[in-house]
Amino acid sequence: MHELTKAPPPRRPELHVATEGEFVGWRTWIRDSFESHVGPFWHRIEADGSVRSAFRVEKKHLNGSGNVHGGCYMAFADYSLFAIATHVLDSRAVTTNFACEFLDAAREGELIECTGEVTRAGGSLIFLRGKMMSGERLLLTFSGTIKRMRRKALPQPDA
Repeated sequence: MHELTKAPPPRRPELHVATEGEFVGWRTWIRDSFESHVGPFWHRIEADGSVRSAFRVEKKHLNGSGNVHGGCYMAFADYSLFAIATHVLDSRAVTTNFACEFLDAAREGELIECTGEVTRAGGSLIFLRGKMMSGERLLLTFSGTIKRMRRKALPQPDA
């Protein structure tokens, strides 16, 4: 376990909460090794029930021009889709559709935050949209669809 996190209640063992540093009290998932490698990305539930996700830009997030790499923006936006869906998502899910518009660049040291909303949550699909900001600067807008994954029944032994 990462030294900045502690385990939450057993219901979500892959969800950890920062106990020190800039993101104390914020949550992150550790089950996804790609996000853990690219991040760390964090999220929290605000007093009004909305979800905010964030990360601090490090050198590893930059492209050859010294701006945050577009792939990093997209990985963080995808992470944010699942954070935004936290109130309606109670099982594993996958992204089935993702679209975004790159609007501005961010540099090392900036705090990047995402907010958004669930526009529709059906039986198997959840539709979302969001925006990525650095301060008052709009960096990226995005939308996506998450598909809830049903647990497959275990094969029955021959009777």
